[in-house]
Amino acid sequence: MNSSRPSPPDVILHNGRIHTCDAQTGTVQALSIVGNRVQAAGQTEDLLNSADPSTQIIDLKGGCVIPGLTDGHAHMDREGLRHQLPSLQHANSLQDVLDAIADEARQRPEGEWILTQPIGQPPEFSSDVSHLMPTRFDLDRVSPKHPVFIRPMWGYWSNSVPFACVANSLALKLAGIGSDTRSPSDDVVIDKDASGQPTGIFWEKSLVPLVEHTLMRCAPGFSRAQREAALLHGMSEYNKTGTTCVFEGHGVASEVIQAYKSVHSSGKGTVRALLTFSPNWHLNGEGDAALLLKDWAAWVGRNGSGDDFLRVQGLYAEIDSDPHNNRLRAANHPCTGWAGFQAGCALPLDVMQVLVQEAARSEIRLCGIWPNLLELFELANQAHPIAPMRWVLGHQRFLTRDQISRIKDLGIVLTTHTNRHIYKDGDRMLREGVHDLNDLVPLRSLSESGVPVAFGSDNLPPSLFHPMWHASARKSRGGQVVGESQAISRSQALEIATQGGAYLCFDENKRGRLAPGFLADLSLLTADPLSCAEEELPHIQATKVMLNGEFVW
Repeated sequence: MNSSRPSPPDVILHNGRIHTCDAQTGTVQALSIVGNRVQAAGQTEDLLNSADPSTQIIDLKGGCVIPGLTDGHAHMDREGLRHQLPSLQHANSLQDVLDAIADEARQRPEGEWILTQPIGQPPEFSSDVSHLMPTRFDLDRVSPKHPVFIRPMWGYWSNSVPFACVANSLALKLAGIGSDTRSPSDDVVIDKDASGQPTGIFWEKSLVPLVEHTLMRCAPGFSRAQREAALLHGMSEYNKTGTTCVFEGHGVASEVIQAYKSVHSSGKGTVRALLTFSPNWHLNGEGDAALLLKDWAAWVGRNGSGDDFLRVQGLYAEIDSDPHNNRLRAANHPCTGWAGFQAGCALPLDVMQVLVQEAARSEIRLCGIWPNLLELFELANQAHPIAPMRWVLGHQRFLTRDQISRIKDLGIVLTTHTNRHIYKDGDRMLREGVHDLNDLVPLRSLSESGVPVAFGSDNLPPSLFHPMWHASARKSRGGQVVGESQAISRSQALEIATQGGAYLCFDENKRGRLAPGFLADLSLLTADPLSCAEEELPHIQATKVMLNGEFVW
C-alpha cells in the first residue's frame, strides 16, 4: 500500500492577497511551492500546516502577489543598450555636453572612439535639444585626438523627426566625409556651413536611423559584450515591473540571438524569452523559398528550438515599403544598431505572397506589425491552416468589426501598443477630430469576439502596468478619455498581461496562472493592481520576483 505523503513545501507565501489568475481559485491568502512548481493555493492556516522545518516561510504582511507578466512586444535588449554608452541626459547647456565629452577623452587612449547616447532626456529623447547641439568644431576643442560620434536616437522613442547625430573632424575624416560627400538618402541631410564644409551634424528624417549604417558605418557598432551586458541590465529593468517573460515578435537578428544564448549559457538570465527570428534576406534569401523554409523549419518551425528559458520560434515578416533605405541599413550586416532586427527582413509584395504560403506549408509561425499583412495571412491560410501556429499581428491601431472577425477566423494572436496609440497619440487624435476612436485598440470588442490578446510595452517604458492602465482607464497623456466604450476591467487587463502572454508563447498550460502544477513565476508588488487608486496603477513596481521557484530580483 502506497502511503507516500506530498513533499513539504520549499516556500510558503502567506498573509497576502494572491491573485492566482486561475478561474477556479481566484484570490487567496497563501501559496506553497515545491521546486519550480506551485504546489497549492489556499488559506494561510491550511498551507502553513504543510510546512516542515526546512520550509522558507514568507509573511506578505497583506501585500499583493500576481503571476509573472509576459511582455508580448518587449525589445528588452534595447532597454539595456542605452546604458552601454556614456549618457548626456544631465546636460543643460552646450558646455555641459562638451564637458562630458572631454571627461570621456581624458579616460581613453588616444585614437579610441568616443560614442555616446543621444542628446536629450531618455526614454523618449524628445525635448528640444537644438541649444545643446555641438558642431564638429565644438567637439574638436575638447577631443581633437579621439573620433567622437554622438549617436542618433531610435526614432520611435519620440515618434518625431527630424533628429540629429554629430561627429567631430577626426570621425568625419575616418568616415571619408567631406564637402563633396553626397547624402545616401533623401531622408539624410548632411549639415554644411556657409563655405560648404560639413558641420558634423547629420539630420535624419526616417524614424529608423540611417547615418550609423551608411555615412558613419566606420563607427563601432554595439559589441557582443555590450549586447550581453545590455540584456542583463534589461532583464533587471523588466523584473522591476514584474515581467518574467518576453516575446520578441518584431524579430531579432543573429547578433541579438547570440547574446541571448550567451546569457542563457551563463545561468544569469532572469527573464524567459521567446524570440522570433529576423532574417536578412539579402544574405539568406537565395534559391527556392520552399527549400529554404523547409530547412529553417528544423529550428524555427513548430515549437522552435531551445527550452523553457530561451526559445527561438518563427519568422518576422514585413512588406518592404522603403526598399532603398532598407537596403542601405541591411548592407551594414551584421550590425543592427538600436533596432536589434534586420532591415533586410522586409520583402517586396510579390515575394512575400509566395513566402507566406510556403511558411504555412512548412508550419512556420509568422509575426508582423503592419495591417497590410492580414490579407497575406488569409492567402497563406488557403495553402495550409495557420491557426495551430498562432501567427501574430502586433501594434495594431484601428480594427473594424470585420477585421476582428477575420482575425478570429485565422486564429491570430494580437499584441497591442497602447503606450503609443492610446497614451501618446490620444490627445492628437482627439484634437484632430478622429471619429472612429472606438475602433482604436478595441480591447473590449476583441475580448467579446474571443481574439487572444497580449500586451506589449515596446520598451516605452518597460512596464506592463502602463498598458493595464491604458486598457482600463483609456487615458491619454493629457488625461483625456480615448474610446471609452473599449475600456476593460482591471481583472481583464491582468488576465491579458498574464494568461494572454502565456498563450502567445504556447505556455498557457504551464505559465500565466498560480495553480497547482504551474511554474512558480510570480511577483510581489508595491500595490494591488485590482484595487489601488487609478493614478497609482501605472507606477506599480515589484518588490520581489520569483522565476522558476527561485527569487531572482
